[in-house]
Amino acid sequence: MTPVARLLTAPIVAYRRYISPALPARCRFYPSCSAYAQEALAKHGALHGTGLAIWRLLRCHPFHPGGYDPVPDPIRHRPADVTGA
Repeated sequence: MTPVARLLTAPIVAYRRYISPALPARCRFYPSCSAYAQEALAKHGALHGTGLAIWRLLRCHPFHPGGYDPVPDPIRHRPADVTGA
């Protein structure tokens, strides 16, 4: 995990450790939005992980059915075919 992603994860860890246990469970997704954000930052880094987390939070409302919504795997780009032609 990049240093910036680690810095962005710190408030999420604090929320999950100190605030979330005092609140009733209400996230309509699995994994929860905070777990999703933490995993997105770990898998995708600060920029793309933050974008995924924001997109997830925008979908977390009473009119969305929710359900299982895992963090997508990073896209692996294949190297270009260099044939020298």
